[in-house]
Amino acid sequence: MRRKTSCPYCYHRIPAKRLWYQCNGRGSVNRPGCPATRDEARETGTGFKGIVRPSFRPGWHRVRPVFPRQASCPGCGSLTGIRVCPRCHTPLPVGFDRSRSPLIAMIGAKNTGKTVYLTVLANELRTTLRRRFHADVRFTGDAQGGAESPLRWLERNVDRVYQRGQLFAQTASAGSAGRQEALVFEWRQAGRRTLTGLRFRTTYLSFYDTAGEDLSSQGRSRDLRYLDAADALIVLLDPFTLPQAADRIVTPDDDKEGTRESAKTVLGNVTDTLRESRSIPGDKPIRLPVAVAFAKIDAFFDALGSDNPLFEVPDESTAHYDETAGRDTHEQVRALLHEFGGDEIDSHLSTNYTNFRYFVVSALGAPPDYANQKVDPGGVRPFRVAEPLLWLLSRFGVVRRETRRR
Repeated sequence: MRRKTSCPYCYHRIPAKRLWYQCNGRGSVNRPGCPATRDEARETGTGFKGIVRPSFRPGWHRVRPVFPRQASCPGCGSLTGIRVCPRCHTPLPVGFDRSRSPLIAMIGAKNTGKTVYLTVLANELRTTLRRRFHADVRFTGDAQGGAESPLRWLERNVDRVYQRGQLFAQTASAGSAGRQEALVFEWRQAGRRTLTGLRFRTTYLSFYDTAGEDLSSQGRSRDLRYLDAADALIVLLDPFTLPQAADRIVTPDDDKEGTRESAKTVLGNVTDTLRESRSIPGDKPIRLPVAVAFAKIDAFFDALGSDNPLFEVPDESTAHYDETAGRDTHEQVRALLHEFGGDEIDSHLSTNYTNFRYFVVSALGAPPDYANQKVDPGGVRPFRVAEPLLWLLSRFGVVRRETRRR
């Protein structure tokens, strides 16, 4: 059986050994290179509206298909090794067909701070996590996006949040203010040593910013395709919507029109969409790994006290995921849910999923000035933002997982 993987840009399942090619425009003897034009498949699949060289399916040889590392463009005869997705024609990273590529979906309703969280997580991947796990982490496909390339998107956002201390107007749906194209990272690190030398393992991580409330709306075919292709989920929930949160903490006055979606509603939308996209009947559990992260936990610091176990950050100097600390955090968040009247969230997850874990995160590390859309004067201090991702990566064997003896 041919191995299939998901394209990290359009989220269709594609045969890993049957990728297409893209003309490099160099031409051949007496034949000019193919001109760049709009690619309808690319625009439909990813929203990319630039001009690109044509893509083509490799040729056949006798009865068996031949898929070499290079192929001749039927239009201009140039020999090219640029591999592309056969569905959306987006160039894929070199070695994509030989690598593990978990697609991790990130979902959250309005006001959960998805854009801030994704900005900080992406910055942590390229800095702190890269050093901690001795990995080479970089964007792939950056040259494809022009002014809105992933690197420029991140640099603009980092400057806004880290340097200028400004928040975004609103973390809305991906169709408006969110990230419309996928952020795709290449994570490369040393693997096992063989007789021929040290082998390196490459993993591609794809994040697409979609809104939980959009999952119940019309025209959501891309979101359905995205969740169907996802190997794991990070679901950001708004702790301010917990029934007893308003009685215990100071909630921001940014919901005058009642636009906040409750955590239970968002989870219900996610569950219904997963069951629909994957044809999972109601009497069967969903086995997809789900990291359930309560965002903006900094608002609870004073109410819970500095000695609360949730605020004990696991050792971040080691190159592994601490499974013992992760389980402890899971149970502590579960207790917090019952304390703040959110036990129905735990009931929903327990009766629909077989593999989920709770987390608390704060992209900023301190409550911002919501009225003026300003970061705390102390600056950005990420709090446990990488833990949901590291837990998922440990499930796929990308990072090592260790369980400590008590």
